[in-house]
Amino acid sequence: MFLLTIRSSFAAAHNLKNYQGDCENLHGHNWKVEVAVTARELDKAGLGIDFKILKREACAIINELDHKYINEIPPFLELSPSSEHIAKYLYGRISERLNNGNVTVDSITVWESDNASARYYE
Repeated sequence: MFLLTIRSSFAAAHNLKNYQGDCENLHGHNWKVEVAVTARELDKAGLGIDFKILKREACAIINELDHKYINEIPPFLELSPSSEHIAKYLYGRISERLNNGNVTVDSITVWESDNASARYYE
């Protein structure tokens, strides 16, 4: 089994729901996103998945959040847009694009600052 990882980022605003403190107010982050996938086998070129393809497919979803107010994007109309929920959301959406029997999304880590992250995996 091989583990491949790419990093991307997006900037967006949000406010947490059902939270008592500063983060219930509108604010923004420059989020960093780490996408880790596993590959069972390598192709003829020795690749589990071409990093260009991995980045293109993952960023197609990540970029939907860029420069947005996350609270206005389903499912965050109802769900609090915490880093944990954003990581789970990206895991599901990116898995739809990438999982193919050989390649499977392993985990998504969302960093809201240099010192605070949330990781989702199944």
